[in-house]
Amino acid sequence: MLPRFFVSPSQIQGKQIVIQGEDVKHISKVLRLKKGDKILICNRQGIDYECIIKDMEKIITAEIISKNASIGEALTKITLFQALTKSDKMDYIIQKAVELGVHRIVPVVTERTIVKIENEKKENSKLQRWNKISESAAKQSQRGIIPEVAAVIPLIEAFNQAEKMDLKLIPYEMEKNNHLKDLLANCTAKSIAIFIGPEGGFEESEINLAKEHGIIPVTLGRRILRTETAGLVTVSIMMYEMGEM
Repeated sequence: MLPRFFVSPSQIQGKQIVIQGEDVKHISKVLRLKKGDKILICNRQGIDYECIIKDMEKIITAEIISKNASIGEALTKITLFQALTKSDKMDYIIQKAVELGVHRIVPVVTERTIVKIENEKKENSKLQRWNKISESAAKQSQRGIIPEVAAVIPLIEAFNQAEKMDLKLIPYEMEKNNHLKDLLANCTAKSIAIFIGPEGGFEESEINLAKEHGIIPVTLGRRILRTETAGLVTVSIMMYEMGEM
């Protein structure tokens, strides 16, 4: 499997692609690649370019051999609205959600959210780290995009953001009737929202508010799952049932 890198579309110039920044060091010092070696470059918009390294200085120039649509992108765009959790758990959720194929991740503050972000500087620092985790996971899993980890928002704003999505689900331990598999049978949704609660779960009032926004509570089975497990299980089931795995 060829080493994979992401560039912005502006770095693609005719038959050549320019690589700069941290990837230059990674290519030359870590991977120890050299002129003539092949690499795979993605334009962050679902197009892969197979290339040969032509020049290696402060920047790397690669010549395009062929281009194809990325095979790592699902037809359905899933947004994971994940309640904020402890740092190591949030890192894990982001990494695995990207590997599984989510399109976007939005950290959310709920009534029972324990983790607090004190100021804008700390939030920006976390967002930078989370988006680097997303990029690394996207490279490893051969994604055609780097899923965005968006700014932290309140739950009500998350509900509002999801209003125009085709299917909106919220796993809830008290739900007994709506089974995820049944709701996904013959599903043709192009955009899906998943809402995952914090360690203590959602308040009943939050579930009622979700219903008012057209969000369907679903059961994930007889066992209670941790917050870092629930979202990944939901995404996995969705991808499987929709033929994306």
